Amino acid sequence: MKRKFNPYNLPPWLRTVRNACSKFIIPFCIFQGIRTMLLPTTFDVLFLSLLIVLALSIYLDII
Repeated sequence: MKRKFNPYNLPPWLRTVRNACSKFIIPFCIFQGIRTMLLPTTFDVLFLSLLIVLALSIYLDII
């Protein structure tokens, strides 16, 4: 049985961290995307994909 995610069950400090991440994740993705376009390295591509997955999971309420 799958439980529905409820952010109010989290500790207050973790909710604060999650809200701060949701504010800054899109500008970090944009910056990293521009950086990856200019100087693509393996690390930049992997880091950008990690940031995109993190942004999607935050905005889709998976984490």
